[in-house]
Amino acid sequence: MPTTPLAENPFLCRDDVARAVGDLFAPLLSHFSASGARVRLSPTAAHFDMAAAEMEGFARPLWGLAPLVAGGGAFAHWELYRSGLAAGTDPAHPDYWGDIAGTDQRQVELAAIAFAMLLVPQHIWEPLDAAAKGNVIAYFQMARAHRFVDSNWHFFRVLIDLALSRCGAAPDPGDASAPLDRLESFYIGDGWYRDGATRCADHYIPFAFHFYGLVYAVLAGDTERAARYRARAAEFARSFRHWCAPDGAILPFGRSLTYRFAIAGFWGALAYADVEALPWGEIKGYYLRNLRWWARQPIFDRDGVLSIGFAYPNLMLSEGYNSAGSPYWAMKAFLPLALCPDHPFWAAHETTPEPATAPVPLAAPGMVVQHLPGHVVALSTGQQNREWRGLVEKYGKFAYSSRYGFSVEADDRHFDKAASDGMLSFSEDGMHVRMREVNGSAEIAGDRLRAVWHPYDDVRVETFLIPAGDWHIRLHEVTTPRRLATAEGGFAIAKPDHRAWTEIIAGARAELATTSDVSVIVGNDARAGCIVSPLSNTNIMSPRTLVPQLRGTLEPGTTLLGCAVLARPRAPGIALPPVPAFPDIDDLRRFFAENGRTVPVFADPRRDPS
Repeated sequence: MPTTPLAENPFLCRDDVARAVGDLFAPLLSHFSASGARVRLSPTAAHFDMAAAEMEGFARPLWGLAPLVAGGGAFAHWELYRSGLAAGTDPAHPDYWGDIAGTDQRQVELAAIAFAMLLVPQHIWEPLDAAAKGNVIAYFQMARAHRFVDSNWHFFRVLIDLALSRCGAAPDPGDASAPLDRLESFYIGDGWYRDGATRCADHYIPFAFHFYGLVYAVLAGDTERAARYRARAAEFARSFRHWCAPDGAILPFGRSLTYRFAIAGFWGALAYADVEALPWGEIKGYYLRNLRWWARQPIFDRDGVLSIGFAYPNLMLSEGYNSAGSPYWAMKAFLPLALCPDHPFWAAHETTPEPATAPVPLAAPGMVVQHLPGHVVALSTGQQNREWRGLVEKYGKFAYSSRYGFSVEADDRHFDKAASDGMLSFSEDGMHVRMREVNGSAEIAGDRLRAVWHPYDDVRVETFLIPAGDWHIRLHEVTTPRRLATAEGGFAIAKPDHRAWTEIIAGARAELATTSDVSVIVGNDARAGCIVSPLSNTNIMSPRTLVPQLRGTLEPGTTLLGCAVLARPRAPGIALPPVPAFPDIDDLRRFFAENGRTVPVFADPRRDPS
């Protein structure tokens, strides 16, 4: 018997992908309410009410079920969904989802229902009686009448409008193009958007902006926008592929990582909209390798329900809007099942491109990507989002890895246990932790990055990040009026049982090796190397980790700190490359004065997220 719904799925072909939809849905069936309107998976809560959370469990599987059936697959429970849709939108029914007032999570979930109504109306819409249809239309119109969050949420309004139009409802009395025009204002170039008037460009760009844009391009009949959305998605694909590791892992960065393989939905959406941004075999390879990677991870609860977390169940990772049904946003990965088996995407032979041999600058999000042995690493100027728990770590670190992920500090009162992986942290009292939250400026010049930030109002840090072969270099000039303790970490690696690891601590060098991985940080200053075991469940990849660090104390004044950082799978008999030379900080400043430009996602936000 498989231990999880995906454990025995090789994800080699369309039939494997189709089977996964049914296998993922099956554990949910016993959790539907009698009417079908609500799916009750857990007593854990999000910031919205339980009615909306249980609606979420109902709606989100439709992202996969609708394409499955649209492409000729079978699903035996449409009657349950019709019953649930009728009950959930009936104000007189005990399972009514509730009125919509203001920006509301129900607006999000109606997008999935709208999508199903557009793809398979014969299963979820047409068989409803007149009273039920009237309730559904009224509920959608109630959602449309209220403001949507000023972000990718505007696409939910667009899908709701499309569904209402297909159902013959009265057109929007206002400006139907307004949400599309607002979405247009978020575009920053090179195929990238920012998610609203913020300084964020994360997984929402592939699995929201481009996913919905390509769905719109196929379904809406808007020729002009369809061409623009297809062209931007093609441009984005040639950039975004650098977030993908050869083993199928994706670069974890930003919020909503609990949606997991929703990210594969971007590659599937290219196929759905017939956008051959790369050779079909490459697109198929990125898609299937990601699904295979997820099939190997312990991401399910005991009963086969997707958990909140990333590479393992972990509520520490969650944002306040994650309910037990939230992870089923991952069903967006199955969009290409709507295509027939002989579509070029499915007919192509899966291929793996050669990884880039030089660092790849991605100006729009402010990153430089390194394709390294066993993983990809993104050096980052730092983006800004402090709205939800843990977002400082999810956006503000210096480096993110597809293999080692990143850590979210569990307790900002334990400086001695702070992971500080990929980050320079500070403490005034030896207990509380401060790190980068926002930047004063962020620049890119070639394959180098620069940022100025303030961990305290009166402490200035200028940081340079430079790729250097398998290493990367960090230089910081710190100006402080008082004494501060500091900690700077390399990459966190999984902590094995029985102390099965080796440490090398020599001055400003901390090196850590397990049977599978090695992580090193080497300083060129007076700090001392050490190995820290952070609090458990702080890292998104591994529940227990070790981090090589440099720790020291800064006296009042200006101090230059520098380090070189490397992590890789362990290769017995192969020595680590030598530590690279550190550049002169004044040379770097001259280089940026001549070549630097503000990172597009950082420039001119409509509102300051800090």
